[in-house]
Amino acid sequence: MKEIKVGVIGCGYWGPNLIRNFSENHHTDITYACDLDREKLERIKLRYPSVATTSDYKDLLKDKALQVIAIATPPHTHYKLAREALEAGKHVFVEKPLTSTVKDGEKLIGLAKKKNLMIFVDHIFIYTGALKKIKELISSGEIGDIYYFDSVRVNLGLFQSSVNVVWDLAPHDISIMDYVITEKPKSLVAVGASHTGNGIEDIAYVTVRFESELIAHFHLNWMSPVKMRRIIIGGSKKMIVFDDLEPAEKLKIYDKGITLTKADKKLIYQNIIQYRIGDMYAPKIDHSEALKTAVAHLVDCISNKKNPITNGESGLRVVRILEAIDKSMKKGGVKITL
Repeated sequence: MKEIKVGVIGCGYWGPNLIRNFSENHHTDITYACDLDREKLERIKLRYPSVATTSDYKDLLKDKALQVIAIATPPHTHYKLAREALEAGKHVFVEKPLTSTVKDGEKLIGLAKKKNLMIFVDHIFIYTGALKKIKELISSGEIGDIYYFDSVRVNLGLFQSSVNVVWDLAPHDISIMDYVITEKPKSLVAVGASHTGNGIEDIAYVTVRFESELIAHFHLNWMSPVKMRRIIIGGSKKMIVFDDLEPAEKLKIYDKGITLTKADKKLIYQNIIQYRIGDMYAPKIDHSEALKTAVAHLVDCISNKKNPITNGESGLRVVRILEAIDKSMKKGGVKITL
């Protein structure tokens, strides 16, 4: 029975994927599709005749039967739309990033708690089989202590006019770092550059430090001749390579690392570093569509009053880092305490 009624605001790139997955889930009934572009609404209506289409998002707010409003609009609109949805008594499913500022994110979380409603942030990679396996490997201790988290997300374009390369590309990898690493980051430094004359950074390098010797690095670029989506996680026992563009073996585990031994405990300079080079294997992972898994998780959370994996707090942690990156870049790469 489709007992959870959902409305989607924004039918551009991601909106139709949301509509399809909410339509296919056995518990969600997609009842509204909202967009300012009439042609987009017409395409939705042709495929889903039972869905009510509108160019006024307030039609969704007024419908008392509607339980969830999914927001797939530009980031700068998230706060206003999510706030009004929560005020109208609706659960919110919002695309990344949660908001454009930490202050707005905190307001939404406070409002959701006051209304006893849910904020579900669509950090989609968290719902992939690859990330589920990575989380399992780290939590089980198979990787050992985490030494570094290295991310590369680069391509040629698409240049954005309202956000820089950090806000466009980094939310994915920051949310992944937040999910798989339990230790809290303590500071970061970031540098960026704009090559189009509009002051919007199209290249950025970010380094995040933790209380331990763990370090994370993010390379973000709209001006790369090749497209790369790769994360390397180095541990004391094993290392992980996650390549999202790899069609078959997206995840590879390497039994490689170093072993430190001391010839004489009194003489630190006599430490001997031995290299360990073992086997590599590609674990079997679930290749289910991530958005399908996310929608199923949303249903479970609503039905059983559970807290989502990617809740408002996790979304806010990502925004907090994004905001700090902007501050560091604008000040020429100064250290920002988190």
